Amino acid sequence: MLTARGDWAALRLMRLLTLLLFACLVARASGMEVSSNELEKARAERVQRLTAADGWLTLIGLHWLSLGENTVGSAPDNTLRFAAGPAHFGRVTLGPDGRVTVQLADEVTATIQGQAVRTGELSYGNAQPTLVAAGTVSFFVIKRGDKLGLRVKDRASERRRDFVGLDYFPFDASWRMEAQWVPFAEPRQVPITNMLGQIAPAPVPGKAVFTREGRTYELFPIDEGPGEPLFFVISDATSGEETYAAARFLYAERPRDGKIVLDFNRAENPPCAFTPFATCPLPPPENRFPVRIKAGEKNYRGAH
Repeated sequence: MLTARGDWAALRLMRLLTLLLFACLVARASGMEVSSNELEKARAERVQRLTAADGWLTLIGLHWLSLGENTVGSAPDNTLRFAAGPAHFGRVTLGPDGRVTVQLADEVTATIQGQAVRTGELSYGNAQPTLVAAGTVSFFVIKRGDKLGLRVKDRASERRRDFVGLDYFPFDASWRMEAQWVPFAEPRQVPITNMLGQIAPAPVPGKAVFTREGRTYELFPIDEGPGEPLFFVISDATSGEETYAAARFLYAERPRDGKIVLDFNRAENPPCAFTPFATCPLPPPENRFPVRIKAGEKNYRGAH
């Protein structure tokens, strides 16, 4: 009788362990499914942003302003020749005080910040610089270091028209991890180099620390301001082969309770992978992995 009771108890224990194991597997599969669904949604939204009428695929030019008057347009006699748009857009003048103004050509039908006016000051350095538009082509002023330039976009651009979609590594749950967050007592100013070779300091509030296959890694994020996720510029051993050579970007929600979630399945190409007219940051030494991160976005096969 004692033996029978012992066998029955052992059987019940085995069934209980089996049910627990099954529940764990279901929960894990459910979690992976949720992560995968969220990832697919994020990727669809990314495609929408890329292919939008003002997305990165519309970028057709970056022209640096000289002090004084610059004539702009698609005709060859302009100081700054655009790849598309009116033959003579007008004159853009850069003053010694950094003030930029525009005078539209008499024959052009265009707007300045949506208004049918002929002259105006072009603000820059904020979230919504002054936009000058004619037909499908528009331009605005950007500042990079001590240089001011005109960023030109065309919603009818060849890159937008011929967009071939994005390619990804298969989803890998092991590349979604919870890292330790180590805040700095004071945010560090880390020098970041961009594609133009310009170097500027960027605020780094702390570091994400994690271990993979017995090796510890530390990542430095850029703080882009309140309410924004932390921004990591990374490269790895796939860079220049399966992935874009210069870098990939990874965004992460701000840390909670000393932890930060890094999902490398969300790593994406920078704008420079789609157009030569973007000025992307390069990864600092801390963010250059010696291993292959086979997760996230692959190189853009539609690049020219």
